[in-house]
Parts: sequence; structure tokens; C-alpha cells
Amino acid sequence: MHNIYQQGLDKVAANSQPLSPLNFLNRTADVYPDKVAIIHQDQNISYQTFRENVRRLASALIKQGVKTGDTVSIIAPNIPAFIDAHFAVPLTGAVLNSINIRLDAQAIAFILDHSECDVLLVDTAFSQVARQALALCTRSPLVIDIDDEKLGQEACIGQVEYQQLLTQGDANFDGNLIHDEWQALALNYTSGTTGNPKGVVYSHRGAYLNAMGNNMIWPLSNEAVYLWTLPLFHCNGWCFPWTIVAMAGTQVCLRQVEVNAMLTAMKTHNVSHFCGAPIVLNMILNADENLHQGLPRGIKVMTAGAPPPAAVIKGMETLGFDITQGYGLTEVYGPCVVSEWKSDWDNLDDDTRAALKARQGVRYPTQEEVDVLDPDTMQPVPADAETIGEIMFRGNTTMKGYLKNETATEQAFKHGWFHSGDLAVKHPDGFIEIRDRSKDIIISGGENISSVEVESVLYRHPAVMEAAVVARPDEKWGESPCAFVGLKAGKQATEQELIAFCREHMANFKAPKTIVFSELPKTSTGKVQKFVLREKVKQLSTE
Repeated sequence: MHNIYQQGLDKVAANSQPLSPLNFLNRTADVYPDKVAIIHQDQNISYQTFRENVRRLASALIKQGVKTGDTVSIIAPNIPAFIDAHFAVPLTGAVLNSINIRLDAQAIAFILDHSECDVLLVDTAFSQVARQALALCTRSPLVIDIDDEKLGQEACIGQVEYQQLLTQGDANFDGNLIHDEWQALALNYTSGTTGNPKGVVYSHRGAYLNAMGNNMIWPLSNEAVYLWTLPLFHCNGWCFPWTIVAMAGTQVCLRQVEVNAMLTAMKTHNVSHFCGAPIVLNMILNADENLHQGLPRGIKVMTAGAPPPAAVIKGMETLGFDITQGYGLTEVYGPCVVSEWKSDWDNLDDDTRAALKARQGVRYPTQEEVDVLDPDTMQPVPADAETIGEIMFRGNTTMKGYLKNETATEQAFKHGWFHSGDLAVKHPDGFIEIRDRSKDIIISGGENISSVEVESVLYRHPAVMEAAVVARPDEKWGESPCAFVGLKAGKQATEQELIAFCREHMANFKAPKTIVFSELPKTSTGKVQKFVLREKVKQLSTE
């Protein structure tokens, strides 16, 4: 059939360029060259200097032989060099592989081998584990030291130091080796709590869209001052390194997520935004009251990574923080679902507001579909806030796939949806709310018990600092809830007291039958490692 819109209207350089978040930097550096882009300790780095550093790094890496499709890995805390790498490495056509700084040498060695690492940037604070990993793996990458001045040159293990490498680069380099927006931009490994981690591959297109989506649902401006409490290695900082640059905001680096350092930075730099898992909020909420004095009011917080208890949200808002909850996974570029606030809810009481904010919410404008489906029938569950299904995604901010693992990719994308493994209900207003990971649901006497629901009740007890619930084998019921609880400093509670508290606030069959008082094992992003707790439960059951 004749179609006039297919004649002489082809894509050409003038009307079609690959979508990439890297392009944000040039626009911002052109418009705001003297504005502070990055603050680190006593350094204030302007956007002009930031762009020059990015160009120097990209051109120096190319001189070292880095080419399109190579893997450049980095092990570092939240420092300027890590932000540089988010722009410079993909600019060369290579792929940025950000490695979790809390991994052991064996896990890092697996990643270096599996990703076929060509270059490794290492902050010297992690030289020891990096050296061990390099000895265990089969790769021999070019190693670049990022010198932590407190440790000195004796901690260096590489062939060249980062600042020395920058002097080999060209500040005027304007090359761009991004030819296709579907090109791989980043590689992020999942936590690997069962077996080896999987390598999640991001495209330039997906990162561009999710970076834009962040600002659409959680607006920043060129006056924004963003504090890096979220690890940059986690889903590339949820794509915020690119979002903040697009909006000409200021990024404040933080080497360690420590409550005194966080709150001091908020006051010193008049921070307006930060992201973090609920554990970070809990640290702030339970900090010494003296540290709360003088905090700017109205700091905007995006929390994700685990379902935040309503009690934590309420406590943070009482301190003057403005909480937004996001939800997502590594496979969808970090958050792409948000508990979007409606003005109709402004005048509700604090408890109701906190409960509404604790729901995971609705999809970003940049993610085409998110729904709660029955994994057997692939049909949407009723919007009754009761029927449990699996959260599934499809759209442009879903990963390219798992690196060198076609079987896992096909399984994850079965029936044309990405299967998250998270179980949820859908409310009548369309908002989704997580009930559990599929492996974390507790089945007691044939009834499903949400560990998240039990944890939320425990968090409401005034003595409870943190709580995590897993299944314990039960001769009568099959499984019963077992709660691991950490108490606030100076507070006391007994097992019987906490069980009774839960029975007062939820159906009795859902209340934990066992309470274990202990510190909770966590990942670097604040997620509780429930697989560790399950092993502890096995020990309990054999005692």
C-alpha cells in the first residue's frame, strides 16, 4: 500500500541522534560552566572542570587501547572519579562495570572474569581486596589507582594513578563513540545470594529514559544540592549521576554512609535531596538528637531498595524530611515505580499519610507497563488490595538482558514481561504494594503470611530499631514466622512482649512464634540478607 510518510522522510544525522545520558553534560557545561558540579571534602569542582576531567579520562583511556565493547570496571566509594567514570567510560564506547565495594575477593574475581574486564579503576582504600581478586582471576587488566590521600602511595597496586592518567588526556577531546542508543552503557551485577551473580546490561537509551523519568516524578532544579548516600555502584546510583547533571544540580560526595557525616554534610552544604534505602532513614531517625539540630527543613528523600515501614516514614516526616518512595530492581535501572503523591491526601492524618506513602505506587512515565499478574495465567490480579500476584515490567527502561546468560534472560522475559519475583497486591486506585519476595512468603497452615506485613508491625513497637521475618519449619503448621529483631540503644523488650504486641495489631496466626534478638546482616545498600537469617533458622531448628 502506498504510504506518503515513507517517502523522503528517512532518519539522517540532522533529525536522529542516539539517545544517551552522556549528552546532558555538554549542555549543562555550556550553560553553567562556573557552577559547582561536585563537592568533595575541600574541593569545589565546576561544570567546566568536570567536563574537562571527563574528556581527559575518555581520551586517555582510548590512548591506553580502550575501544567500543570493552569493559572498564571500578571499585570505589562515592568520589568524583566515580562520577567522572559515569560519563567518560561510555563516551569511549566501552561499558562501565561498577563493582560492589563490600564484595569479597572471590566474588570480585568472578565479576572480573565474567565481564572480561579490560581496565580496573581501584580506590586505594580497596587495594588489598582488589589485589587478592586479581590474583584469583584469569584477567590481566590495566589497573588504575585512585589515590586516597589518607592512605598514601604505598597502597597503590596499579600501573598508573588516576590524576596522572588525566594529564595524559585531552581536555578538548570531543569524540563520541556512541553509534547506537541500544549500545551497552553499563554492567551491574545482582547480589548473587544464590549462586554466582548475574550481569545486568544497560543500554544508553534505557539509562537516558530512566534519568529523565527520575526528574519527572521527583523534580530537581539547578539549585538542587544532592548528597550521595546511595552507593554509586548500585544501579549506577539509580541513574541519578545523569539526572543531576541534566538539571545542573550539585553533587556532594560522601566516602562513607555514617550518620554523623551525613547529617553534617546536610547542614554544611544545605542539601536539598538524597536517596537511600530505609536503613539509611532509620539511621537518621535514631541518631542523637543533637545531630538533628539545625537540619534544613524540607529535604527531599527518595527511598527504595526495600519496603519502608510506615513508622519510619512517619518519623522522618516528623523531623521535617519530605519522603517519596520508589521501587524497582537492578534489571529496570533502579526505581521506575513511585508512590506518587496526590494533593487530595494532604490533609489526612499522619498515620494514614505514612501508610499511603509506604505503598510502592505506580509506574514512571518512562516505563510503558508495570502490573501485578498471576504468573500462571499471566492475567492481572483484581485491584482488591488482597489478591497476591507477581510484579512484572515491560518497556524501555528494562535491561537488555543478562550478560552471557541467554537461558536466564529468556526465563526473565517469559511471556513478554520481565518477571521481578516480587509479590504484591493492587489497590483499587491502581497503586501496587509489595507483600514479599516470592521466596520470602511464609505459608502457615495453608495461609500466606507476608513477612513485610509482620515487619511493619514490629517497627511500630517503640523499642524496635530493625526487624526481619523469615519462615521457620513448624511441625504443626508447616511454617511459622520467625522474627530477628534489633533493639534501639537503651531500650528493652522481651520475646513474649513483642509477640503479644504483634497479636494486638494483626491476625494472631500472622504473629511471629519466635523472636531472635540480634543485629541484622545487610548488603551494602541496606537490604537485609534473609538468606543468612534462613541459615540461622536452620540452626535454631536443630538445637
